[in-house]
Amino acid sequence: MEAIINRIRATLPAVNDDILGYITDILETNKSDYIDFQEVDDALRPIFEEVAHNEREQAAIADLCQFVCDQLKLETLSNGNDSTNEPKKLSTPVSIGHYSGNIFEEVSSALFNVADRSLIKPLNESTTVSQKKLEKAEAKLREKQEKRARDGGTNGENKVQARLEEAVVSQATNKKLLTDSENGDTASRSYDVHIDNFDVSYGNKMLILGGTMDLIYGRRYGFVGRNGLGKSTLLRVIANRNLVLPSHIRILHVEQEIEGTDTLALQSVLECDERRNALLNEEKELNKRVQISGGSSAAQDSFISKRLTAIYAELEAIEAHKAESRAAVILNGLGFTSQMQAMATKEFSGGWRMRLALARALFSKPDLLLLDEPTNMLDLKAIIWLENYLQTWKSTILVVSHDRTFLNTVATDILHLNSQKLDSYRGNYDTFVSARTERLKNQQREYEAQKEYRDHIQVFIDRFRYNANRAAQVQSKLKLLEKLPILRPVEKEHEVHFRFPDPEPLHGTIMQLDDVAFSYSKDSRLILNNINLSANLQSRICIMGENGSGKTTLLKLLVEELEPTKGQRHGHRNLVVGYFTQHFVDQLPMNINSVEVLQSRYPGRTIEQYRTELGRFGITGDTALQSVLSLSGGQKCRVAFSLMCMKNPHILVLDEPTNHLDMETIEALAEAIKKFQGGVVLVSHDELMIKRVCTEAWLCRNGSVTSLEYGFEQYKKLIESELQY
Repeated sequence: MEAIINRIRATLPAVNDDILGYITDILETNKSDYIDFQEVDDALRPIFEEVAHNEREQAAIADLCQFVCDQLKLETLSNGNDSTNEPKKLSTPVSIGHYSGNIFEEVSSALFNVADRSLIKPLNESTTVSQKKLEKAEAKLREKQEKRARDGGTNGENKVQARLEEAVVSQATNKKLLTDSENGDTASRSYDVHIDNFDVSYGNKMLILGGTMDLIYGRRYGFVGRNGLGKSTLLRVIANRNLVLPSHIRILHVEQEIEGTDTLALQSVLECDERRNALLNEEKELNKRVQISGGSSAAQDSFISKRLTAIYAELEAIEAHKAESRAAVILNGLGFTSQMQAMATKEFSGGWRMRLALARALFSKPDLLLLDEPTNMLDLKAIIWLENYLQTWKSTILVVSHDRTFLNTVATDILHLNSQKLDSYRGNYDTFVSARTERLKNQQREYEAQKEYRDHIQVFIDRFRYNANRAAQVQSKLKLLEKLPILRPVEKEHEVHFRFPDPEPLHGTIMQLDDVAFSYSKDSRLILNNINLSANLQSRICIMGENGSGKTTLLKLLVEELEPTKGQRHGHRNLVVGYFTQHFVDQLPMNINSVEVLQSRYPGRTIEQYRTELGRFGITGDTALQSVLSLSGGQKCRVAFSLMCMKNPHILVLDEPTNHLDMETIEALAEAIKKFQGGVVLVSHDELMIKRVCTEAWLCRNGSVTSLEYGFEQYKKLIESELQY
């Protein structure tokens, strides 16, 4: 409650202690009634509006109500073990003694459950809240309490649980810092981000406790940590400004694909520059007015002429004439050809619209750019281009990525989320790994040394505890123990282990394409032509190529989702294929748990069998009983792996399996693939995965598939030679 009071004081300086006491008692009477924003808004907005003295304070009321709601959710979660539902009495007097008659009785009985009116201490000091506003607020509160009682307990509990499945934030704010940010001169404003002492929870799970984040302007931060710890949630919290940040900092979060419309791709990117668009629109309007007036008013023409001169000067200052070429360069780097740049956004697939969202973000140059797995939607050529482009970025970047090579190239700092804490490291990902390993070793050594010292002192205390002659020494040793800092042993992260089930043995070539060609219709061009490939149980094949080159089409021919236009596909008569694609992950049913997902697809087995299959990929314990909706992207991938392995496949056909997996999980997947007794055909742009797993490399390009003698390195050099900046 102290955090709420501090936030109210910071937002509304005119509020007095009487009003704060009154608000406190409203909220403490039954916190669970106010974990919904609308209920808090209905109860407190009339009061806040009375003490808000300017437009800025009025505009901040919605955020203030949201903060109160979030803080009460956190307090409700932290007191979750307290099952008592008894009404609470007032802990302090309420200063509303000047109210009288029916209003006083209604407030006492309906809100506070106070039978003894002696608890109310009247004061002569008057409050700034009007009686009419108070009556309206109390009537709404009573109405909502009565409605909740009518709805019944079970239904109410379900609604509360649904509301708790949202990220909840609590933050200690610095009033002086925020005031300085609002009132300071533009030239002296800092674009560094400092967030101290904040908590983030999701549902019943605490993600970050007492977190501190410092983002220095101009640095590029890689954000790493295990799947499901809250990295993406924290990015959304920052983007939505649930954490208080200086209002002058422009934040852009690339998370969702843009909406498909008739707007051309290039124009969609140009529209991000709001200042340029506003100036161009004003220029058109002024020129139109000149044509309409026909020089009828000299004064008006003079004003328009001066304004147009100012507009042209400002357009020149922001280099508006270069905007179109800069947007085209960004789009080209992300894989958009000249023809694609002239296409309407509605003509692109979801993956390409995600690229457009990234292009818009790069073009608009926000002060803080938030990227969540940006390499997932890109091929190797676009990734290499993006790595080079971001190294020239002038403002701040916070990027969640599982791509170790990308983080080594782009990041200047690493933020690590672990055990509900955020730790910062200077340097790229490899530097972070070595620094963290050394830090953990030092922490363990300090703990062991102190433990040995404590044990030594404790032996002395136990030996002479009842010796009167040594009483002073024993007391001295006890005080020494109390003064020692409390060190904790290093918490070892849970190791990730994957295991694919061993298939029945098959001998020789188990899958083969002979002179295969494919097109989606008779009149369309051939996407693939003259393809001759084969695989056996020892195969570890990587298929590489740019987006649109036919990699996924080739996989679908291998797994018989598509029939060849020409040629033949041969497969062993007992062959079982396991096919993984992000498409399957996106189509998992979201409203049931992981065990039920496997049960619905493969009925007739025991619960233990389903849980064993999920356990192969780290979905264990309560996680297997959570709804799929509540799982992280990486955990959903694991469920999809479990589904794929329910039929014990002989060969795994994997289309971008590392998307959404954290570093440790990717390593576990690579190790599991190496130990798998069947064959593997893999499409991936993850350099480390390819190098660790694959022994053969096929390049899809220009409708053909060719073998690369030197594997990934040969392909990477080919791409780099073709890049333009």
